[in-house]
Amino acid sequence: MVHDELAENLDKITQKDFTWPFWFTLPLYPYGKRRTLRQEVIKDTIWTFDQMQGIFYVIVPIRMTVVKLDAGGLLVYAPVAPTPECMRLMNELVAEHGDVKYIILPTISGLEHKIFVGPFARFFPQAQVFVAPNQWSFPLNLPLSWLGLPGRRTSVLPADSSQAPFADEFDYAILDTIDLGPGKFAEVAFFHKRSHTLLVTDTVISVPENPPAIVQLDPYALLFHAKDQASDIVADNQANRRKGWERITLFALYFRPSVLEVPKWGEVFREAFKAPDRSYKAYFGLFPFKWRNDWQRSFQAVRGDGRLFVAPILQALILNRAPRETINWAEKVASWDFQWIIPCHFDAPIKAEPYQFRQAFSFLEKQPAVSAGLFSSDSYPLPEADFQLLRQIDQGLNQSRIVPPPKEKV
Repeated sequence: MVHDELAENLDKITQKDFTWPFWFTLPLYPYGKRRTLRQEVIKDTIWTFDQMQGIFYVIVPIRMTVVKLDAGGLLVYAPVAPTPECMRLMNELVAEHGDVKYIILPTISGLEHKIFVGPFARFFPQAQVFVAPNQWSFPLNLPLSWLGLPGRRTSVLPADSSQAPFADEFDYAILDTIDLGPGKFAEVAFFHKRSHTLLVTDTVISVPENPPAIVQLDPYALLFHAKDQASDIVADNQANRRKGWERITLFALYFRPSVLEVPKWGEVFREAFKAPDRSYKAYFGLFPFKWRNDWQRSFQAVRGDGRLFVAPILQALILNRAPRETINWAEKVASWDFQWIIPCHFDAPIKAEPYQFRQAFSFLEKQPAVSAGLFSSDSYPLPEADFQLLRQIDQGLNQSRIVPPPKEKV
């Protein structure tokens, strides 16, 4: 289905179709040129819209999910950039299934999600916009209308999900009690009852073995990170694309895993003169990375067999500040009878059961629910060595009192 959508899409696009003129509001790669790939994940019911973004060619998918409502019309979870290509793909669904009725902003701290809600909503002037509670902005905490959200039709999601206008078709659970000092972290998980599908933003992910289709539309980033040294000329083949994807994944999850060494800058500059491409696009030949021979073991640890887990950054820097509240939220989500999970990043859809979702949060527990017979005490361990930089960042934040200290495991 992905390849069919892609082939059909390629026949219709021009360069202008994937232009995003407001890229400077969030200057992330690929800046002003954002491709969109639509995938029908449940027949005539749920579609995902993938774009990509990143820093220094560390690119991962960012995903919007569209759900057909039983009463007609569409609900949109976590909008992406409304490029002409994206809007054409959206309008094809609107023509067949009805207008967009609801737009959901399910996070408060994820600027990469928040920045697109206002521009997206302007294309659908009849849609109601619902946002996670306790929205904030930095450095000034501005009203939602000042952030581009349509003031007259934007509301905060009710604390009681039964009070939402789409309660017959969706349940949701709000995690919004994690204090990060300057602001808070929040996420709203949505459960579509009829399709048994869970929609989440950042809390859980699954890493695919091969680079996602949206990332392969322009393989430059994959091949850049497939290099072992600045002077390498990397052939464009599936093996090198996969190699680049594995390293990109480790960068995205850990910043600097234990299997990566950073050479001294004198060496980096000397090697840059040997690079076959010293253009601006290639960062003038600079390649400040040296991977150990056994670097793939770290990728296999996060890849597993496509397992569900919480990203290391959230484990080490965010959710550990509210372990009890997070566990309570995870248990509420796990009480729903979902069979599929669609996150906003990495792989989707993920075939998963509720106990697997709950299991992903076992890192917050001293004795991870062994008594419940759900999983073993060492379930889903990630290599502690790869957390080293994240632990250092956490310690620095604590010492400077920028954020509250972590709490003990429950």
